[in-house]
Amino acid sequence: MSPLFTGLSAFPLTPADANGVVDTNTLGILVDRLATAGVDTIGLLGSTGGYAYLDRAERVRAVAAGIEAAAGRVPVIVGVGALRTSWAVELARNAERNGASGLLLAPISYLPAKHHEAAAHYRAVAGATALPLCVYNNPGTTGFTFSDALIAELAAVPGIAAIKMPLPADADYVAELARLRAMTPETFAIGYSGDWGATASLLARGAAWYSVVAGLLPEPALRLTRAAQAGRGDEAEAMDAAFAPLWALFKAYGSLRLMYAIADRFSLSVGDPPLPLMRAPYPAVAAVHAALDRLGV
Repeated sequence: MSPLFTGLSAFPLTPADANGVVDTNTLGILVDRLATAGVDTIGLLGSTGGYAYLDRAERVRAVAAGIEAAAGRVPVIVGVGALRTSWAVELARNAERNGASGLLLAPISYLPAKHHEAAAHYRAVAGATALPLCVYNNPGTTGFTFSDALIAELAAVPGIAAIKMPLPADADYVAELARLRAMTPETFAIGYSGDWGATASLLARGAAWYSVVAGLLPEPALRLTRAAQAGRGDEAEAMDAAFAPLWALFKAYGSLRLMYAIADRFSLSVGDPPLPLMRAPYPAVAAVHAALDRLGV
């Protein structure tokens, strides 16, 4: 299993102005904080990074700045999802030229893609570079759901090394991991996003936690991750309980919106969410600060 797609992958915001021009200096500060904390990987231009709201030129600028700030201390996985296959290929090649360690690809499409269309899209992007690629299964934003058959098909494609899964509806991580591992190569890494499922997925031996909150709170996220990886269930669950008020707010308001409130806590000038998204209302922000007090940050 590729170590690139294991452990804690932290996804920072991409600071930008109202016109979508990336603030590369502040992005560098965010990435430096994560590298200094010692996260396992940095997920640049994931959903938390607002990649879908940035044009390709700004994404290129963000990749260059983020990888420069990481300075080889932590591997950087770059999100390259785009509406057209040719654009995703171009973004993947740019990430490789700039020194990315891996790629993350979501199946973005205005018209929902069919099984064979998604498969062709992934094959094209995976074949465009020498970088390992992680399939981004995020039906909540893309509207596309990967069947088990498609996951198995993609796992056999050279260059496709991992999948980032949504939380299972029945919360049965053990059963889902067993099912998926039975149909994919041993080297294929299966990890999860959805921060409130991190503890359960890691204790079930999911390969990775693709984390929103770690983009700004890497230290407590690392404590949770390391405890779960070591099988210290009581310690991991205690950390999860400390995070619980924040998880509830993430589910109620959307984690991306609340990350801007968390950034304010640390006086990080990240701007505002990309319109039409807006910051969460004041009661939610006040609740975020109370949740952060509970975490001691």
